[in-house]
Amino acid sequence: MTSEAELRESLYRAGYIADEGLVTTLWLAGELQRPLLIEGDAGVGKTALASALAKARGHGLVRLQCHEGLDLSQAAYEWNYGRQLMAIRLSESHPAGAQGLKEADLFARDYLLERPLLQAISSEQPCVLLIDEIDRADEAFEAFLLEVLADYQITVPELGTLHAKHIPQVVLTSNGTRELSDALRRRCLYHYLDYPTLAREIAIVRATLPHAEGALIEQAVAFVQRLRREDLGKTPGVAETLDWVRALHRLSFKALPDDPHALTATLACLIKTREDRFQMGEDRVRHLIEGRRTVGVAEKAPQPTADVASSSTSTSA
Repeated sequence: MTSEAELRESLYRAGYIADEGLVTTLWLAGELQRPLLIEGDAGVGKTALASALAKARGHGLVRLQCHEGLDLSQAAYEWNYGRQLMAIRLSESHPAGAQGLKEADLFARDYLLERPLLQAISSEQPCVLLIDEIDRADEAFEAFLLEVLADYQITVPELGTLHAKHIPQVVLTSNGTRELSDALRRRCLYHYLDYPTLAREIAIVRATLPHAEGALIEQAVAFVQRLRREDLGKTPGVAETLDWVRALHRLSFKALPDDPHALTATLACLIKTREDRFQMGEDRVRHLIEGRRTVGVAEKAPQPTADVASSSTSTSA
């Protein structure tokens, strides 16, 4: 990749439509060999970006899914204790006994199980390392991660320090469930990924579902955009939009139906909590179809114009 335009085109061919700001930040991260931290709500396309980047560059994707309690043995490496025990028993079964087996033999690289971080460091080819949902990991894990991101190396006490053969392009994602450390933020370039605009989301759906009717795509995406402005516990992301348009297309809809009852039956693709489903009745769906936003159960009343207000005052007088 030699330019931002080429990166954007490669991402598009890989199925990801990125805006100018995201492409610039992603290109700079590659040029400066710095990790990229992407924050945003669930469903805005953070994980998909890393997958598309690996595909666009023709590199492998190594993914570390973070969770509470993530430790070194799950993230970096672990010794193959079963194989080590088998080697000891095989050595004991030979006439020479276990005297020919040294401790260093048991802690050779062959007995090391590589987890995602070490896989990326040891990769013979350039790769993209996705550290997904880093905010779900503990703060103690962040401290270990800093060594990897600082010098792209991992220290194994029995073997020494293992250096990266090729510096991976690192993408970290966060849903903002907890505040990340300042040290980690300083190490990375940063981009906040928001929900796509109406035009961009239409382009995403068209590129992903080319067989769906244009009118259906435009009306469905406009409906989802209005739905995101409602007071929901879980806001639908781009993945939910794609599922919903795909479902409507499978149901042979050429455009968004005017009947709220027919539409309500398909909202399982968009509404994912009991509370949100309860408040999204047919009347509220009808308002969204018509393009009106509701507040609570009642529709927001339009403000009277100056002419109407003055006329009302004159009448009262």
